[in-house]
Amino acid sequence: MASLLIRNLHTAVTCDDGDRVLQQVDLLCRDGVIAALGPNLACEADTVLDGSHYWCYPGLINTHHHLYQVFSRNLPQVQNLELFDWLTALYEIWKNLDEQVVRCSALTGMGELLKHGCTTCFDHHYVFPAGAGDLIGAQLSAAEELGIRMVSSRGSMDLSRKDGGLPPDSVVQTVDEIMADSARIIETYHDPRPGSMRQIVLAPCSPFSVSGELLRQSAILARQYGVRLHTHLCETKDEEHYTLAHFGVRPLEYMASLGWTGSDVWYAHGIHFNDEELRELSRTGTGVAHCPISNMKLASGVARVPEMLSLGVPVGLAVDGSASNDGSSLMEELRVAYLLHRLTSSEKAPSGYQVLKLATRGSARLLGREDIGALEVGRRADFFLVDARRLELAGAGESPADVLATVGLRGPVDYTVVEGRMVVREGHLTTVDEIAVSEEANRVCRDYLSRP
Repeated sequence: MASLLIRNLHTAVTCDDGDRVLQQVDLLCRDGVIAALGPNLACEADTVLDGSHYWCYPGLINTHHHLYQVFSRNLPQVQNLELFDWLTALYEIWKNLDEQVVRCSALTGMGELLKHGCTTCFDHHYVFPAGAGDLIGAQLSAAEELGIRMVSSRGSMDLSRKDGGLPPDSVVQTVDEIMADSARIIETYHDPRPGSMRQIVLAPCSPFSVSGELLRQSAILARQYGVRLHTHLCETKDEEHYTLAHFGVRPLEYMASLGWTGSDVWYAHGIHFNDEELRELSRTGTGVAHCPISNMKLASGVARVPEMLSLGVPVGLAVDGSASNDGSSLMEELRVAYLLHRLTSSEKAPSGYQVLKLATRGSARLLGREDIGALEVGRRADFFLVDARRLELAGAGESPADVLATVGLRGPVDYTVVEGRMVVREGHLTTVDEIAVSEEANRVCRDYLSRP
């Protein structure tokens, strides 16, 4: 692989165990790894960039997305709906997914993530219409084309409307079908090695769209293969009412009874945990992907992130599906998370830097990755650069560690590097033609939305 050297970085915010913020240092990338980090390195590289005006950060890591929803965002008919009604309406669109729609929406969503400093994307895909093709393969192909590190999921649903669930019959499968395809996808695509560019997670949709048997069998299969587990949990009060009515317990107790707690499990949202449940998450090492913009748009509530952090609950940051966010910028999520918790928790809210660490070290922990999330020798060379001379950052340079959350960054980053490869240069993707991707995406989206 080509080597890359960033000379004389103005500032490197490492997010390492010592929370080091370094000035005037060089950063050398070889074979996809940070090979050296320090002042005046005696080395050369295939590509050398003057970093004297740049702030450097570890790549952001997105821990919950639904990339297929990129093609069902900003729809007027669902703008003011809450979760259950919103899902019911959108399943009528999502039932028409196919490989082309998934590929184009993945290129669009992950391309936006890269442009805003995100170097690793986890996607929760759980809609598999009959005859739709290899949807996970289509996602991973798009990720490879873009050069982003991806963790995909074999999601699932087995309860349709006739069973008391929300989705139509055409997008649910039997437990046996799901388990067989889950094993196939893990065996075909999962790469467990350090530095892996693609991994698989098992991710049944939610307690109200899957059976207890599917949840139980998924946990068993995941642990047989050594992959992680993910689902939505405690996103709304409606979900809490559902589990109480159907199972006689709150959502977390229900999931725990099926094997769904532990350091290999993380939940999306986690808004409505009570005090005892937060302590149980901490005790078991079960994580939470925080999705502040989605939670606000769907009027779901505010996750108790300050309390989670004080208890040591693993917490990462996420954009959630584009239909409940309408964008794929984890950079925007940083500032929204910071401001939301300042509003609701005042002095107990995480600092700007602590929010940055949620999106780097915290998110890496949720994905079980020790090789990403910090600027540190031996970790993968995933990072982004921001030109400190930008007009919108003038006067904001006292703390580069906090600034992305406190002031925020409008517009794309200047450079994004994944596995030592420059995939965004001067704010534009280097691996694909953005205009061509956009034109194809709009054409495919129009056709998709017109399907009965």
